[in-house]
Amino acid sequence: MPLLNLRELVQFPAGDNSSSTTINGVHFNLTALNEFKYTLYSNGTLSNDSKCYLIFDNFQPSMFDNGTWVNATTCYIPYYGIRTRGKTSIAFGAAFGITIMFTLMNLKKHGKLHLREDKRFRVVGRRWQWYWMLFVAACGMISTLTGVDVDRYYLQQIPIILQSFFFMLMVPGALAMVWEGTRHWGSWQERQLVDADPYGMSQDDRRAKFEFYVPLVFYALAWLNFFMTIPRSWTPLQKQNTPYQKEFIARPAAVNVRGKAGAIIAACAWITIIVSLWHSLKHYKPRERGFWNKINGFCRDCPTKAFVNIILLGIRVAYGIASAWIWDLSIFQDDVQVGWPFGLGYAPILLIIIVYEVAGYIEKNEDLVIIEQRIARGHQADAALNIVKKPSWWSRATDRFASDDERLRNMAMEASATTRQPTTRSSRNPTQQTFEMGNMNIRQRSSSRPPDDPFRDESPPGGRGEGTGVQRLGISRLQSDAGSTRTDVTGRTDLTGQTLTPAGTNVETVPQQRIRSMLDV
Repeated sequence: MPLLNLRELVQFPAGDNSSSTTINGVHFNLTALNEFKYTLYSNGTLSNDSKCYLIFDNFQPSMFDNGTWVNATTCYIPYYGIRTRGKTSIAFGAAFGITIMFTLMNLKKHGKLHLREDKRFRVVGRRWQWYWMLFVAACGMISTLTGVDVDRYYLQQIPIILQSFFFMLMVPGALAMVWEGTRHWGSWQERQLVDADPYGMSQDDRRAKFEFYVPLVFYALAWLNFFMTIPRSWTPLQKQNTPYQKEFIARPAAVNVRGKAGAIIAACAWITIIVSLWHSLKHYKPRERGFWNKINGFCRDCPTKAFVNIILLGIRVAYGIASAWIWDLSIFQDDVQVGWPFGLGYAPILLIIIVYEVAGYIEKNEDLVIIEQRIARGHQADAALNIVKKPSWWSRATDRFASDDERLRNMAMEASATTRQPTTRSSRNPTQQTFEMGNMNIRQRSSSRPPDDPFRDESPPGGRGEGTGVQRLGISRLQSDAGSTRTDVTGRTDLTGQTLTPAGTNVETVPQQRIRSMLDV
């Protein structure tokens, strides 16, 4: 049998009689074949609208009069060897699979938190790029590996549908992947500026409103591309077994209005990514005046990974537009030249992923960069204030060479700092008490006042003589605001009129304190 699987209708060969036929050495009932509408094709297949069987070389099936087949082999099996399309598919599928491993490593590196999450800059914002990369790599791996059976199948069926489906599904994923990488670069520039000056970037100005609405516009375009290209009838693509099927069934299904509209919408989404990059450069990088200065500033400030990936994505979008109009360039065709879909379809997306992987390996985690910037700003502030921080060994060295008194004083100061007790300065003079506004000296009661107080009546001599009625009742004349005050000498209190004395002390021998003024209370 030839390798070409294009088929044409042929007449049944003659048999032993008019109601029989012999195909590949097997006798069939011609009446039963016509009853079940089986047709013989030039590529050695016997099929009707629902079933197809091989009947050449070693394939020798038999059919009973009731339509039951014995020892039959379907036409949709891997029959041929792997050719150029299959070999290229294996190489690209392995490459997409390897990128998944590196994407997971970069996701762990850049998605890890080293600082508290800010409500303004969510950590998921820097993870979305890697999520979309995993999605695109998975779609690319499935699409390319199923492309192996496109070469091997005797008649096209589900493999070409799966390859075409996931090939088109990669487009909105690749758009979202580049979009998130470009958008997050602008958000990263804003985060660095806000961390240095929290009030430098307002959240309700024109810039912030633009950054709020442009993601909505992009994802609206991306979803429109998805709904234009994915929910469609994919079954006609497998009808490529005859020139008639390829021209009037498969081609109209591949080059239709929905595919063309989806390609144009993808181009609009690509333009939105460029506008987002321009916005970030305008607001977060220094502005230059003059044509050549602007070009130099763009080359200096524009991130290399974003610039390269936008160009690669543009190549993929341009190929999508071309294949939506030109059938010979489309991957939907089973015998398409391999260089078109793989060189302009798979390769740009694979290179985009590789560029992001290399950039992720080189760049640091953003939280760690923020920490380094904060430390650098702290050093600059200390230098501006002429503050020189001593090394960590300085405190240990000074304590090592200190005297015993200094060590005790340091220990007392540390204890006072934890328990909030008076410091060593107040302990040197017991006559001083530390207050909030300063130190106030307490005057000595015994020697700082005159013997006679003109504002109070003197007590009778002896302290226990006859007095007024109040005194005869044993109630002190000092029952006033300080009536509950107990003196340091007698321990007498005016609440009960009793004297608090230590055990074993004779009350008669304790001299009575003479109250001269309210300061003695």
